[in-house]
Amino acid sequence: MTEDRISSTHPQIPPTTEEARLTRLRLLRSRRVGATTYHRLMQEHGSAEAALGALPDIARTAGVSRYTPTSIDDAKCELNDGRALGARPIFFDDPDYPVLLKETPDAPPMLWCLGNTGLLNTPTVAIIGARNASSLGLRMAKRLTSELGAAGLTVVSGLARGIDATAHEAALATGTIAVYAGGLARPYPSKNVSLAQQIASQGLCISEQRPTMEPRARHFPARNRIISGLVRAVVVVEAASKSGSLLTARIALDQGRDVLAVPGHPFDARASGANMLIRDGASLVRDAEDVLDVLNTLPLRAPPVARQPKEPPQTRPRRTLRDTAALHSEILQRLGPSPVSEDQLVRDMVMSSSEVTPVLLDLEMDGKITRLAGGLLSKT
Repeated sequence: MTEDRISSTHPQIPPTTEEARLTRLRLLRSRRVGATTYHRLMQEHGSAEAALGALPDIARTAGVSRYTPTSIDDAKCELNDGRALGARPIFFDDPDYPVLLKETPDAPPMLWCLGNTGLLNTPTVAIIGARNASSLGLRMAKRLTSELGAAGLTVVSGLARGIDATAHEAALATGTIAVYAGGLARPYPSKNVSLAQQIASQGLCISEQRPTMEPRARHFPARNRIISGLVRAVVVVEAASKSGSLLTARIALDQGRDVLAVPGHPFDARASGANMLIRDGASLVRDAEDVLDVLNTLPLRAPPVARQPKEPPQTRPRRTLRDTAALHSEILQRLGPSPVSEDQLVRDMVMSSSEVTPVLLDLEMDGKITRLAGGLLSKT
């Protein structure tokens, strides 16, 4: 039961054997286990093997019968698919895992990497923007990227058309990382397949999805939190008022990153989002010097995310089934289709995180709530 779960404060040990990698991959790919749930299970149970063994009981407590974790054959198939591409899996506790990304609350438990993994822990900046960018916007993105690359920065973007593709192309010689929404075998859009091959050869392509996963709409917000999590600052070059670039900027702010934007003409809808960011406090970018000035004021590493210490099970008051049902009901009443941060929900309920988070795990396993990028929750 929820109140009997044991919390572990021991640091996770990097997987050094094939068996350990398979066990972690099985846990990660099991039904209703996302990044946040994976980390919580690892903290509570101390190892992937123990967490995997506990999953059926956790699911049963949440009302899910006949729950079966992902099989070892499925995990082996994924590892074989990735390695057939020449890709390498880097797990959360591997020494090569990017330091900045590791300090975000919903960091991917594993990244598939194709190319130069040494770029993961170099000084980085994200350049993102409109898919249907103007000629002026594309010229600005190319110039910014070239100058920032020459200054020693690795440029991160999302391989989309327009600003993203231009940034990658301009940074091929100096270092670029492309973050995929789908799997590494499914670069998107198809127009950028050739560019993706160049990045894999000269830079780095990464994804948290299975190598053969086709990109879906829900994957793009998750990809965006990786783009911002990898970098010290995000630069927006043209973005509409409702766009994925603005979502990335908001996630970046939640992660403690700096957001910068290139201003555009007030009559150009493609620049409305960037102009809004500047209005709301984002640093205005005229040239690469403006970006470098901001980066020089930022620490190389983001401050560690504060994590609530877990109480020992014996100090936690036991809840009856009636109490648990009432708590489930209260949480579901407070949530709706509009996402709310987990921290805000805990504050609104005037309860401790250690009381609420195990119940959220039950509701997530039961499919009643959904976790989104940036630590947000919504009612399913």
